[in-house]
Formats: sequence, C-alpha cells, structure tokens
Amino acid sequence: MPAGTSSAAALPASYAPNAYPTVPSTAPPVVYAQPTVQYAGFWLRVVAYLIDSVVMGVAFMALFIPFAIMTGLAATLGNIHPGEDPRDVGAVLGGTFFLGLFTVVSLAFLGGWLYHAKMESSSWQATLGKKALNLRVTDMYGARISFARASGRHFAKLITGLIPLGVGFMLAGLTERRQALHDMLASCLVLRDG
Repeated sequence: MPAGTSSAAALPASYAPNAYPTVPSTAPPVVYAQPTVQYAGFWLRVVAYLIDSVVMGVAFMALFIPFAIMTGLAATLGNIHPGEDPRDVGAVLGGTFFLGLFTVVSLAFLGGWLYHAKMESSSWQATLGKKALNLRVTDMYGARISFARASGRHFAKLITGLIPLGVGFMLAGLTERRQALHDMLASCLVLRDG
C-alpha cells in the first residue's frame, strides 16, 4: 500500500461495518414435518398371508402334480380298496414314492424359505401378498433388511407357531409397533405405505 493512503480507502464504498442482515427476534421457529409411520396391523397381515398361501400352494402343486403322474401315484392309490389294512399302503406304494414325497416336501420347504427371504430382502421389501397390500418389511429404523435377517425372521415363525392358539401371531394386533413374536425376535417391523 502506498504511503499516505488509509486502509479505509481500500474498502468498497458500500461497506458498512455492522451491515449484516439480522433475523428478527420474533421469527417463528422452524418446524420440520416428520413423516408418519403406519404399522401393518394384524388383519392386513392375515390377508397378505392368505395371498402368499395361494401363491405357495400353486407353486407346490406345480411340483406335486408332475411328481404324482411320474410315479404313478394316482393309479397306485386307485388299487387300494376299502377295508384294506392302512399299513399295507406302504408296501403298495413302495420306498421310491416316499423318497420322492420327501424330496417334494423338502423342495416346498426350501422354496417357502427362499420365497420369503429373497422377496423381503429385495428392493420390494415384501412378498407378493404384502406388496398387494402396500406392506413392507423393514428393520427397526425403516431400512431394508438383509437376506440373513429375512431368513432369521422366516425361521422365527416356527417359534411363533409353537405358541398355543396363535398368540405369537396375534401380538401383531396387540403391541405398540404391531410386531408379532417373529418380528421381535428378528428386530423387524412391517410398515404400511400410503
């Protein structure tokens, strides 16, 4: 800076020392709207379960009918006459049938697990029944669950089913967050969108 010039001259003419905008003291506080969370109640979940049962039933029959045709089950059952000893049915049907039936039941069990776990951990976060009713399965913070957690939730339903009179499932209508026992065990929520 040359001698004789003041620092005030270097500032723009519009500069004023305390010319910052001020917020009036009477301004209302900012309130952010929080989205409301709707938990899926017991009856919505029952309807979703019924839809999923139809889907799983159709898939099971798609496996069982070809199995019955290929093994001659219908013809064999037709040869069993009224009044025969039921213990003889095993001898008529043979070990191959029971091995095949075990295979079909095992595939149905595996299919049910994969159906629920893959669908509920997918971007849909729902099985077909839940998706039809705008329901989705989340963790406790509303985020998508992993395949491992969805698997744990599915197998926890076996524990829920052990409680007499379906009380473990009915908890979905009684608890604050509408969680059934298997939801609590897996730390999951079932939310309703829209």
